[in-house]
Order: sequence, then structure tokens, then C-alpha cells
Amino acid sequence: MNVLLWYKRDLRLADHPALSLAAGLGDVVAVYVVEPAYWALPDTSARQWAATADALGDLRDDLGRVGGALVVRVGDAVDQLAGLCRQHAITRIVSHAETGNLWTYARDRRVAAWARQAGIAWDEVAQSGVVRRLRGRDGWAGQRDAFMRGAVAVPSAIRFVPGIAPGPIPTARSLQLADDPCPHRQGGGRIHGLAALDSFLIRRAAPYRAAMSSPVTGERACSRLSVALATGALSLRDVVQATAARQSEHPGAGFGPSLRSFQSRLAWRDHFIQKLEDQPSIELRALHPATDALRPGNPDPVRLAAWASGQTGLPFVDACMRYLAATGWLNFRARAMVMSVASYHLWLDWRATGAVLARLFTDYEPGIHWPQVQMQSGSTGINTPRIYNPIKQGQDQDPSGIFIRRWCPELAGVPDAFLQTPWKWPEARALLGHRYPEPVVDVAKAAREAREAIWAVRKWPAFAVEAARIIDRHASRADGTARFVNDRAPPVRRRKAALSAQLALDL
Repeated sequence: MNVLLWYKRDLRLADHPALSLAAGLGDVVAVYVVEPAYWALPDTSARQWAATADALGDLRDDLGRVGGALVVRVGDAVDQLAGLCRQHAITRIVSHAETGNLWTYARDRRVAAWARQAGIAWDEVAQSGVVRRLRGRDGWAGQRDAFMRGAVAVPSAIRFVPGIAPGPIPTARSLQLADDPCPHRQGGGRIHGLAALDSFLIRRAAPYRAAMSSPVTGERACSRLSVALATGALSLRDVVQATAARQSEHPGAGFGPSLRSFQSRLAWRDHFIQKLEDQPSIELRALHPATDALRPGNPDPVRLAAWASGQTGLPFVDACMRYLAATGWLNFRARAMVMSVASYHLWLDWRATGAVLARLFTDYEPGIHWPQVQMQSGSTGINTPRIYNPIKQGQDQDPSGIFIRRWCPELAGVPDAFLQTPWKWPEARALLGHRYPEPVVDVAKAAREAREAIWAVRKWPAFAVEAARIIDRHASRADGTARFVNDRAPPVRRRKAALSAQLALDL
């Protein structure tokens, strides 16, 4: 029997449960469908495609080494899968169970409807701790841990259907993607992922806990595995088990606490993706509906453009946004800060700013991104609003101004005492409004007004009723993952901590 293995965001050979199932069923046709409609979405970008193309190239090489080929087709998934099934007498498709954005969710529903009508069996196989159609979180953590302890392997023998034209991996230009310069983009394939994993576990992880908060030190101290995980070039189980093996060696000099912290963040990664799996509407609708009325549905275009391009006149915010544009990556605290400033100080709708950040993140993972966007913008109703002060964040995370001066060279001559607030510099007249913008808002005034507005809504009796309903629904779901916040806390405290923690998902 011929079996079609449909690759999506699982671009590897090792630790691939769907591949193992397909290999045991018959001769395999390994297929990746490039869907132009997906790459035209407001949350996708050419830099993300470049990382995906990296992973496809590595996967094609790996399949070639075991006697196979990666078949790449461009077009609508239903059309391409149907054509391949007709041409090669395929009656069974195997893929991993993807948790993507709403577009991929709708596409999978179309594929499922076509497959039922065509008499094609479609098996969707879990590749992480995320569970399809989960009824409740009780016991979820144990289930997730059991999966992570499972064997990591490549099938010993894979038979491939011969003679199928592999097709080229298209370029961003051929897909008509908008120009998206990212000169310091991190590679997205397995080769880059394995190199990053090795260097992190062996050399870079020791200062992880202390250094992850600053973009200056986080660039090296974080694992930098998020791109490889987003493309599926590495599986999360790959990383969990490699980290556990390193922990078993009892490395000294700070490695122990940092690797424990890293393992917790890997678990939180599954936890947040599970949130989107359980409630796909998080991408478009506020978890607490009352917060949808807080901000204008049509965000101020001037403020939005200034924030997106790093021209707000707030140095640390601008440096972070320019760094993100150039690299495709930003450490978590900085991600939270730029989202908080956009949501509170600039009073921009989270859907618009969330889409901007999604396009800029080479490691865009919808299950991490949209729950965090909502958390940092105060739209969950169950998390305490956290209004980051961008001036204080700059003082704390870039005290010497190295990062700001690198990414905002217009400020190179501003003295340290005024670097975070150049508008207070006595000689700012020749700078502001000419080489560097005036601040788009008064930071203190904007924060005060935002705080008053959001807490006024949160005081509504109806808000509290809805928040209680959300907490009741999510408390049982969070119970299984609460131990990643504090293993020794009493159950009630753990449950609350799991709901309110401002998580540092630095990978």
C-alpha cells in the first residue's frame, strides 16, 4: 500500500511519530505543500518562509540519505493532495496533528471533508504534549511528561514510492512575498537547530536564568532553539531529552538551576499551545469579551507605524523593534515590553500589533504568540495587567546603553544620563524632530490613563462574573501544569500562580 506522509511544521526525520506510522503501513510518498494563500496572510512573512525553506532543504537532504525524496508541490492543499492520491493509488494520508492559526485550522477541516468524501483515511498523530480534543487538563502534565519520555528514533527501514518528480523548493520571490529584509536572520533548518542545541547545553546555558531578561545578554544566553522548534526541524522531545541527558551529567557553574528553568519553559510551551488548541478563537477574539471595547477597532495609523518601525521616540522600545526587524528574534521580556507599550501607552488594538509582531518573528508559533499577546495587552481578564515602563526597562536591561546606541545610532552622542529620556537633554533641540523623533506619547500620562481605563472596566460587576467563569474554566485546565510554576506550593496557590504568572518563555 502507498501512504502519503503530509509534512507541515514537522520538517525532520528523527522523532517523527507520523513518519514512523507511515513507514509501518506501506511505501511512503513524503510531501510538503507550499500554500500561497497561507503565505499571503497578515501573520506570515518572507522571513518565516526563508526559515521554512532552510528546514525543507535539510529535510530533503536527510530523506535522500535514506533513499527517499521530499516531494514539494505548490498550490491549494486539497488540490495537491487529491492529485497525488489519484496518481499514486493512495488511500491513506498520515500527518502530525498541527496546532496552527485559524487559517490552517480551516484548511485542515477542508482536507478532512475532502478525505471523507474521497474515501481517504487520514491519521493525525501527536508530535508533542499537545492533545487534540482534550476534555480537561486534569492529568495533562503527567500525559505530557510520559510523551516526552518516549523513544526518539528514526524508523529502521523506510520504503519510498520511486519515480516521483520532487519539484523545486520555491523562492520568496516566486511566491510573490513582500520584500522582507532580515540581514541577521537565524537559520531555520535542522543543522542550525542541532548546532544551537549543542552550544547551549555545553557552553551557553550557565547564565541563562540571570541573562535571559536583557536583549544584550539574552541573544547569547537563550537557547535560540525557537526557530528550529517552530519549523519542526527539532522536536520538543528532542530538546527535552537532550537537556535531561545534560542534567544527568551534573554540570556545575550555574548549569543546574538554568537547565531546570529551561525545562520548565519547555513545558510551558506545550501548555500555551494547548490553550490555542482548546480555543482557536484566541487569535481573533479577546478571552474576556469586555476588553474588546477598550481600544479603537481601527488603531491610530501614525502610532502603529511609528511603533512597528522603531520610531516612537522611546529609545528602548525603538531599539527593540529595530533589532527585531533585523534579526527576526527578541528575548521574551522585550517581547512583552513592546507589546505592553503598544497596548497601554499607545492604546493600539492587540490584533493589529499582534499581526505586526507575528510577521517579524521568524520563530512565529501561533500557540505561544496569541495567548501571550492577549496576556500582555490585558485582554484575558484573569491576568493582572502589567504596564511596563519603557524608560525603567531600558535602565534595567540596558544600563550602559550599548543596545540602544547600536540600534538607534542617532542617539550615540546623547549622554548616559539622558539616553532613556533624550527629550530631557538640554541639547536635544538639534536632535529631536530631525534625526530622532519626538516621543509619540508622554510615558507617565499615557500609562496613568491606560491604567484608569482598564481598571474602570475591570470593576464592572459583569466583568467579575465573566472573569470568574473564565477562571473556573481554566483553573482545572491549569491544575496539571501549575507545578511548573511552583512544585511545593499548595494546590490552590499553584492554580492561581499558573493563571497569573507573567511567563518568560525564552527559548
